[in-house]
Amino acid sequence: MTKVVDLHDYRTKALEQRAFGPWEKRFGGNYDATICPSDLPDKTLYFLAQPGEDRSLAYYELIMGILDFGPAAKFNYLASEQQMRVVEIHLFLADQLRFEMMRRLKWLETLPCQNESLVEMVQDFDRVKTKCREKPPELSASHPGHTAYRKLTRRDKKTFIRQLLREALEDFQNQLKE
Repeated sequence: MTKVVDLHDYRTKALEQRAFGPWEKRFGGNYDATICPSDLPDKTLYFLAQPGEDRSLAYYELIMGILDFGPAAKFNYLASEQQMRVVEIHLFLADQLRFEMMRRLKWLETLPCQNESLVEMVQDFDRVKTKCREKPPELSASHPGHTAYRKLTRRDKKTFIRQLLREALEDFQNQLKE
């Protein structure tokens, strides 16, 4: 008797293995095509929110796996257009995960991309990036810098939030220790 294979399920499982196999080894746990930034474990989010080469490699593992560009170790062998695409998506995802960390600290209000899966954020990058650009995160009214923040232009508000990264990383690390 022949076994019927659902092609969609097969493709999804293959994508999950390519994209999240390295993450499961790196971080432990199980990841699938539906995982959103808000679903990531705190320790994984903290690791990914930090700057550094190890973090870039983790993003490249995910992005190149989703786009079926091969393993992250082959990044330097990609065509320059593909390299630029991976880097652009990496920078975008890093911002979104840092915003998620700040949301968990209750520094930011609801994020426009918080219900987008990581797979959607990569596969449909242009749409998601546009959505996030149209409605950037807002600093929570309970944050001590909110009064100064409200007086800023839209562009300066984005800069203000990005400048909170170092402090957010410290606070989030302290929260992890508790």
